[in-house]
Amino acid sequence: MPLTMAGIGESNIIRRVGGNEETKRFLENLGFITGAEVTVLSAIGGNVIVNIKDSRVAINADMARHIMV
Repeated sequence: MPLTMAGIGESNIIRRVGGNEETKRFLENLGFITGAEVTVLSAIGGNVIVNIKDSRVAINADMARHIMV
């Protein structure tokens, strides 16, 4: 399921990162790699704030749809 559908406070493991090469590279630079643990802290209007690798990162709904957990 895409990250946008994950419950708030749930810890999930990233299964796949989709999108074009530029999108994948951008997300990988933020720490969104296969096998990483991600926790959704907040979701407002599809935009999500997540905790990944001891950092808080905000991504828009379009980017979050490319991350499968």
